[in-house]
Amino acid sequence: MKPNTQQLNDLTIQVRRDILRMVHAVNSGHPGGSLGCTEFLVALYQNLMDRKEGFDMDGIGEDLFFLSNGHISPVFYSVLARSGYFPVKELATFRLINTRLQGHPTTHDNLPGVRIASGSLGQGLSVAIGAAQAKKLNNDNHIVYTLHGDGELQEGQNWEAIMYASAKKVDNIIATVDLNGKQIDGTTDEVLAMGSIRAKFEAFDWEVIEITKGNDIEAIIGGMNEAKARTGKGKPVCVLLHTEMGNGVDYMMYSHAWHGKAPNDAQLANALEQNYNTGGNTDY
Repeated sequence: MKPNTQQLNDLTIQVRRDILRMVHAVNSGHPGGSLGCTEFLVALYQNLMDRKEGFDMDGIGEDLFFLSNGHISPVFYSVLARSGYFPVKELATFRLINTRLQGHPTTHDNLPGVRIASGSLGQGLSVAIGAAQAKKLNNDNHIVYTLHGDGELQEGQNWEAIMYASAKKVDNIIATVDLNGKQIDGTTDEVLAMGSIRAKFEAFDWEVIEITKGNDIEAIIGGMNEAKARTGKGKPVCVLLHTEMGNGVDYMMYSHAWHGKAPNDAQLANALEQNYNTGGNTDY
């Protein structure tokens, strides 16, 4: 049985706590984008994806997810652990020497749930398209999901992949773009303005859906279900997810400053106090 909305919101609070503690413990990591995508990844793994028991790299007979903007590994690791891929206690090893939970996800340590090493931005969509085509060859009618940062779209390889997917009618993929308008050096408009991302995807012949409340569980589930309904009709699907970087922590929101900065002791305590729910699990 899928969790209800309250359970998903409680888990979202717990994942935020995980993110904050992980980056604080090593004074390193990327809390801003992780917090902004928490609701999305909780909804994806707990409600939207068709997942099978256990983990294998073949991924036959289930939906697949590829994280392209790998620097938001804290939220990815937390959601994977709390979805049963590996023990929650392993989150305490984040970014330590010889851990499986490196700053950017890697595959050589065989961490369950990780299908691609995504330290270099711009490459996830290319890999995901290959996986989607493999599913077609295997007569596997499951969906391939991806997540990308909006600043990441400044990498040219994305647009080769976007062009390829529509030309080859890869219609079993849903690429979600985290539209928070911020990246490490400022706003995306200040660094390299991209104009209308929707218009660009549509010009490349993709179906485009926008989720304007990208930090709302119910809005995400509704929008992603609409995206799923658009698959299998000859076009790849793009979801533009409007989020707030640092969501859930008031002093991190509305600024790019927390893209890659860890909170100090006092800031951590403040953030945890903002994200406490006695109805949820706050064991880490």
